[in-house]
Amino acid sequence: MIIKNVGKLDRVIRLIAGAALGYFSYTSAGLASVILGLAGAMAVITGLVGFCGLYKLFGINTCSVD
Repeated sequence: MIIKNVGKLDRVIRLIAGAALGYFSYTSAGLASVILGLAGAMAVITGLVGFCGLYKLFGINTCSVD
């Protein structure tokens, strides 16, 4: 089971940033579009799931629930 390590405010910020990156991906072209799309998708996924692999790697936890 995955232990959540992303707090509520962090999740909201990730969802908003992911949506913005998705929009910029849609309006751009070429390699920039792909990179923005992938970054946006990862931000949305971590925002929805509540788990960030990089946070676990660096020992960061913004979630108040243990």
